[in-house]
Amino acid sequence: MLAVNSADVRKDWGNFIDNVVRKKPIVVKRSRDYFMGISIPMVVELLKDIKFKFVEFKEDDNSYTLSLEDIDIAVNAATFDEALNLLVSDLKEYCLDYYEELDYWHSAPNRKDHFPLVLKTLVCKSDDELKKEFICRAGQI
Repeated sequence: MLAVNSADVRKDWGNFIDNVVRKKPIVVKRSRDYFMGISIPMVVELLKDIKFKFVEFKEDDNSYTLSLEDIDIAVNAATFDEALNLLVSDLKEYCLDYYEELDYWHSAPNRKDHFPLVLKTLVCKSDDELKKEFICRAGQI
């Protein structure tokens, strides 16, 4: 594995940041530990195929229930747009909680696979950008 020594990174921190942001990801080694510095645009590129699949249910009262497939989040609202806004809001809240307690949630076997979805959510700049990553499939009526 290509890696630079952490002492060298510390000596020239500004150059390290410039290279990561403008050129390429860089792996850093400190003792036995390795980590990667990577720019947000490159993270976005890595996550480009991650989508949020959800099911839409039209309820008997004409409201809409939307349910994410990969994360246990479901919402109900009078209109589809209201439900989608709620789904986005709840997803963002979940992802912030997950990120804040990453050591806990990422170690849970039933939540470990949420990590790419969490990162995808966190790198989206707006709700509208996040909504573009949602794929709806019709549920049961």
